[in-house]
Amino acid sequence: MAINTARITDLQWRDYYELTKPRVVMLMLLTSLIGMLLAVPGMVPIDILIFGNLGIALCAGSAAAVNHLVDRHIDIKMARTSNRPIAKGRVEPRRAIIFALTLGIAGMSVLLVFVNVLTAWLTLISLLGYAVIYTMFLKRATPQNIVIGGLAGAAPPLLGWTAVTGEIHGHALLLMLIIFAWTPPHFWALAVHRKEEYARADVPMLPVTHGIPYTNLNIVLYSFILLAVSLLPFATAMFGWLYLLGAVVLGLGFIYWSFIMLLGRNPNAGIETFRYSIIYLMALFCIMLLDHYLVAV
Repeated sequence: MAINTARITDLQWRDYYELTKPRVVMLMLLTSLIGMLLAVPGMVPIDILIFGNLGIALCAGSAAAVNHLVDRHIDIKMARTSNRPIAKGRVEPRRAIIFALTLGIAGMSVLLVFVNVLTAWLTLISLLGYAVIYTMFLKRATPQNIVIGGLAGAAPPLLGWTAVTGEIHGHALLLMLIIFAWTPPHFWALAVHRKEEYARADVPMLPVTHGIPYTNLNIVLYSFILLAVSLLPFATAMFGWLYLLGAVVLGLGFIYWSFIMLLGRNPNAGIETFRYSIIYLMALFCIMLLDHYLVAV
């Protein structure tokens, strides 16, 4: 009996952990961490490094749990999300609400007490933007949902920057702009791959409302926009030639995959482009870090 109880407890913890969308939060933390490091020429104070990312992670996990809660009726209709804890009934909605509130309050408390007020308020705005404006309204209201709602998901590097400096800087806004431009082609590629599931769940993603060819064309256009936006940090002397080389190579790679989708010859182009987009963002921000420290040396 003890073994079974331990196993059930372990499964419950895994379910609550899944509610926080850990992979998404990890990517957000990577960009917030790099935002912190880019804000100063040397090392970030260790307390800001720890508490800043902890507070951001807790609030992001809270928003993710709300997303699970609100989307539970949609999730059960889609293969990609049908096994989520709330959709499957492993976590009750009431418990999910308590969990989300606990994470959100804890995250805000950490940011207010150990970081600064500006970062706390910006994080709260980002949380509400994703959990309320995007999840509860935009996602079901317009095929441009991810374009408008993407602003909330683009905030982590700005949050990391303000956590260190206590002020909003133009360079931090450029980092945010890059993720804002990256978000639509990133999610539309997945939406193309999962079009039938979104249609079955009655979610007005662009491939559902306007068709795959139109969506693929938009992905191509946004990949060019992303390349142009990614060059702005070099144009403003935020980064040097190392970053420029990396941004161009990665951006051309995104354009290549967008044209693979447009040509329509590869049935797996959507998911492969989606995977590349994740690699793109991680690699681009890591190159920023390398340029910031190595070129400066």
